[in-house]
This record gives sequence, structure tokens and C-alpha cells, in this order.
Amino acid sequence: MRHEGGWEVIAPLFQVRDLSKTYSSGTSRLVVLDGLTFNVEQGERLALVGESGAGKSTLLHLLGGLDRSTSGTIYYKTKDISQLGDSELADFRNREIGFVWQIHYLLPEFSALENVMMPLLIRGRPHPEARLDAAGRLEEVGLGARAGHRAGELSGGEQQRVVLARALVGKPSVLLADEPTGNLDFRTGEMIFDLLTDLHRSHQLTSVFVTHNLSFARRCDRVLRMENGTLVEGLPEVVHPEAGKEYLE
Repeated sequence: MRHEGGWEVIAPLFQVRDLSKTYSSGTSRLVVLDGLTFNVEQGERLALVGESGAGKSTLLHLLGGLDRSTSGTIYYKTKDISQLGDSELADFRNREIGFVWQIHYLLPEFSALENVMMPLLIRGRPHPEARLDAAGRLEEVGLGARAGHRAGELSGGEQQRVVLARALVGKPSVLLADEPTGNLDFRTGEMIFDLLTDLHRSHQLTSVFVTHNLSFARRCDRVLRMENGTLVEGLPEVVHPEAGKEYLE
């Protein structure tokens, strides 16, 4: 936060500068991200769209500290996370970032409640406290009555709500979601997106969504489109209508 001319200016939460990611195999090089520079403002909902293989998930992994760039910097507030050691980066992920994936990655041998407790137990929180907080998050996503059920006993939409509860139980500042509605039918997908919107507001999050669903992207504050390893502001001019919905394939 800084002051200019008597006005309080809130700095971006993420500042990405000249970010590149290249994969090498023998003499071959695959450039996935090529010199990206952009900000993610505090409190905004940012949608990342683009064709499959454009690098959206790679960028999300870099923002969340799950992977390291080939070059460039990612500042979270005032800290360059690309320079953090492995243990510092793991602590950053656990404390600041909530992840939601298309595949839920719930532990099948544990109940919904136990799955939501896991991030807190990893932090070293006492079991009773972790249990209480996890139960509160499940209530928040409408699954309080299903807390004792295992993942296989839940519907796809219910499993994704457990994932949302797990992502938020540690009170992160940022929610990163990679195709959070991709495996769901249209009506359930709408419900999950509405829930994401409600949770974004109630938890005062900064949210970045990767999505092929352009109607969802339009409901975010800002859209960045990935093309050939670079970023372009806004949605594509041509979309593919499918069963009354719009997707970028």
C-alpha cells in the first residue's frame, strides 16, 4: 500500500514480470509462457481463458508456487516467490493459497470432514481445533449433514463443494481454481460457480479461475486470454456455441 497525492493506493497482490516457462527434451524446446507481464489486483476475480494447451494451468501453478519459472519474477505483495526455497514455498502455498482443481483429489479412505481438516493438521493445528474449523467450512458450502460421508458416497457436485471447503479452511488470501466446473453437468456447474462467487465475497478473496466456459468468464471482473504463450486482454471474438453454452476448446 502506498500514498499518492493524498490518496491511498492499494498495490497489486501479484505482480508478474517477464515470466517465461520452457520445457526441454533433448534438442527440442517447448515455450509454454513467453515473457508474460501483468498484475492481479487485490480482491478481483480474474478469468484465464484460452485453447487447450495454451499454458493456463502452467501459469496457475506458477502463481501458486507449485512450479518454478524458467525466467522472470512473480511478486506476491512485496515478496518474490520465485526466489523462495522449497520449504518457504511450501509454507507460502499452505498459508496463502487455496487450490481447487477439476479433479477433486479427495482422499477416498477419509470422510469429507477429515479431508477438509488435512491442511490444518499439516500446519500442526490441534485436532479439536482443526475439526471445528473444518465443520464450519462444510456448513458454509451446505454439506454439514454429509461431513461423515466418504468421497465415493458423494455426488460430483458435493465432492467439489468439499474441495472448496478444504481450499478455504486455512483462510487463504488467494483462491486458484483450474476448471472447477469442468467435470460437472451444466446445472451443477452453475451452482458451483455461484458458490465460488459467494465465497469470494464473504472471504474477501483474490480469485483466479482457469475456465473454458466463456459465460462464466464474462461474470468475472477481468478476462485474460492466452495465445501462443502470451496474454491478451478480453474474450475471443469467435466462440463455439454448444447446447446453449459457450466454450473455448
